[in-house]
Amino acid sequence: MGVSGPKSPPEAAGGQLADPNAFARPPVFNAACGAPRVTASPSSDAPGFLARAETELLDLACESSRAEWVYATYITPDSESIAARATSRLISATVRLARESARFSDGDLGPVGRRKAKLLRISLPLIAPSDPAESEELTRRVATMQGTYAKGRHQPKGAAEPLSLEALSRILVESRDPTQLADVWTGWHAVGRAIRPDFVRYVELANRGAQELGFSDTGVMWRSKYDLEPAAFAREVDRLWEEVQPLYRALHAYVRRRLLAAYGPDVVPERGPIPTHLLGNMWAQSWEGIYPRIAPADASAGIDLTKLLVARGTTPVDMVRYGERFFVSLGFDPLPATFWERSMLVRPADRDVVCHASAWDIDFESDLRIKMCIEITGEDFATIHHELGHNYYQWAYAGLPFLFRDSAHDGFHEAVGDTVGLSVTPEYLVRIGLLDAAPSPEADTGLLLQRALEKVAFLPFGLVVDKWRWQVFSGAIAPDDYNPTWWTMRQQYQGIAPPSAREAAEFDAGAKYHVPANVPYMRYFLAHILQFQFHRALVRAAGVDGPLHRASIYDSKAAGEKLRAMLAMGMSQEWPDALEAVTGERRMSAAGLLEYFAPLTKWLEQENRNAPVGW
Repeated sequence: MGVSGPKSPPEAAGGQLADPNAFARPPVFNAACGAPRVTASPSSDAPGFLARAETELLDLACESSRAEWVYATYITPDSESIAARATSRLISATVRLARESARFSDGDLGPVGRRKAKLLRISLPLIAPSDPAESEELTRRVATMQGTYAKGRHQPKGAAEPLSLEALSRILVESRDPTQLADVWTGWHAVGRAIRPDFVRYVELANRGAQELGFSDTGVMWRSKYDLEPAAFAREVDRLWEEVQPLYRALHAYVRRRLLAAYGPDVVPERGPIPTHLLGNMWAQSWEGIYPRIAPADASAGIDLTKLLVARGTTPVDMVRYGERFFVSLGFDPLPATFWERSMLVRPADRDVVCHASAWDIDFESDLRIKMCIEITGEDFATIHHELGHNYYQWAYAGLPFLFRDSAHDGFHEAVGDTVGLSVTPEYLVRIGLLDAAPSPEADTGLLLQRALEKVAFLPFGLVVDKWRWQVFSGAIAPDDYNPTWWTMRQQYQGIAPPSAREAAEFDAGAKYHVPANVPYMRYFLAHILQFQFHRALVRAAGVDGPLHRASIYDSKAAGEKLRAMLAMGMSQEWPDALEAVTGERRMSAAGLLEYFAPLTKWLEQENRNAPVGW
């Protein structure tokens, strides 16, 4: 299935288990995808129930994955209907089995069974109420919210027609006119107002479904996916934010000062929050789009990887082969032949497809694929390495029972792909023959600043989306306060403000896809921390000298061995065990991120020495 496909990754929870290598997969798990369907009996003993439940879910997940693949690569009303029905069957079976599993006591289940049953209960981000009318209503309202979002358009002043989000986002990157930027930002965020009534009712119904599974609200259910008590997990998230907050504040101060110089004090305050429409992204979640206007005057132009690839006549297949060779250099197997036969690597000329890059595990064993409309660019080169990170993770845990076939927690899957991306360094490009020589360290400031605008700037936004929703689900934020509190939190954590006053009747959170689509967001915050923790540990295992931001684990069997040990664990053990396998640490830490950006931190201190920091 695609990492962002129909089956949400079932995040980890549960008790301490034995070594995952002790799981000898019984014949039931070797059944081919699409074998005759077996419906789990509600009257069986606990081990038998779980075995039949996993068989049923594997079959339905395969069916859903195949239907989703066909829809994403052959978009028609028929393929959409078939994919929707297959996904609905999978979700319905998961909810039914989760409720049935509650009949068994801890003594009936044993440690492995307890973990499986808990993972089953938290494997979906949305549980519909058992009442058929309410279940249908919840499904319909979520579909309506997604449809409203997808159809969102805005016609900026002077434009010939209404523009899509993608076109509006390009204006935010390319325009230097603050009035136009404010119009584009405000125009897109109007989509939230239409979503708001459905969202209010969705919160009520989603909470009702979560309560039927024993959770006080949907936010508690989401926080129960991390092998900690929900309140303890919330404290862990706050601790991680405290570690990285000083670096973010320093970056914020530098960017504000540069924007002040570009736009003047009538647009950008010397102190206080940055106007969000000036940051080059519709949600101010990443700021790399404005790098050209805030880059240091003496910044190096850096490496034009796109130019290097084009000059060599690189093809889309060549691009993927580079990524495959990276993993083979670590000791992993080459991709299966079916990957090359079945992946979609270029945009077809005869039909519409979903071009958003994604990694797929169709049969949850070895039918791995990526779906991507590859262009010969440096950005796509890095994206391919990232997507193959997902594929190799999927392949590594394929031998486990079905309920354990996912990452240790949802942040791990994203972090693994991004960890590989951190090894796409100038030194790596030299070793694979794309670059004659790495640039001198004098070019590092620009490289690090660009990466910080992508990675560090994201952190508070990655935090706010779910911290806000947790309070919405708990009732701490009432509907009338949705928008005011959203902006209070955006200013508190991100230090940003809207281009003009926002009314309580607006619903600006709904202008971010993951909110109306019911997609938990904390995984992305965690992944932005973990990728640097993984990278530092793997670089140390590889014995690479020099600064962390210039290090690549390419061709290190020692690093590959550590990585493989973690990937193969899947969800069979709690995430601290998986973290320890690759880092030797049992606690998530931002120390790797801070070491990676240490040279930039020193540079920012000098740049900000006479400027206000904070808001």
